[in-house]
Amino acid sequence: QSRLVESGGGLAQPGGSLRLSCATSGVSLERYAISWFRQAPGKDREGVLCVSSSGAITNYLRSEKGRFTISKDSGKNTVTLQMDNQRTEDTAVYYCAAAPGECSMFTYEYDYWGQGTQVTVSS
Repeated sequence: QSRLVESGGGLAQPGGSLRLSCATSGVSLERYAISWFRQAPGKDREGVLCVSSSGAITNYLRSEKGRFTISKDSGKNTVTLQMDNQRTEDTAVYYCAAAPGECSMFTYEYDYWGQGTQVTVSS
């Protein structure tokens, strides 16, 4: 059974950092791309960052380049999203999702989703 589980969400202050983890089971990081999406209240779900099966990285939030980084550890079946210098507008539920092979910004391309983890940035 394939499963993705996010962890690491919580409360951060503006300018602070959080690290989210996506633990995968039954989903090979050598065959699947893993993306982080986020959805703020009243807004559409949007892509954040993705790492493909080959390790190529796609940044969907080009305006945020440098604040967020993604990495994967195939040995631990984990993909990490490091978020630095956080802003109140980063408040959202963050999801990881798996798509075969390459990254995609389209949610319908993704076969598996985690349950989401809440990130709140507030002073």
